[in-house]
Amino acid sequence: MQRNTGVEELTVDVAAIRQILAQYGRIAVDANSLRKDSDLYESGLTSLATVNVMLALENHFDIEFPDAMLGRKTFSSLESIADAVAELVR
Repeated sequence: MQRNTGVEELTVDVAAIRQILAQYGRIAVDANSLRKDSDLYESGLTSLATVNVMLALENHFDIEFPDAMLGRKTFSSLESIADAVAELVR
């Protein structure tokens, strides 16, 4: 079983994730200024806003996050969100 490292298999539209984060994340910084590994919680993402981001991601990518992915780690950065979405769109 190959492990997804998030580098070679990352085909998720990070620009779409940024747009969703900007619209629903209620973060204190411009989503376009964030690096892929920037800590979104340090940028102002709250648990309530995370739910809104998750719902928007599910709608946009036509996926459903399983309970096991509904943790802070999944939504901690653009990169971690993209990795999770990439795993679910397969």
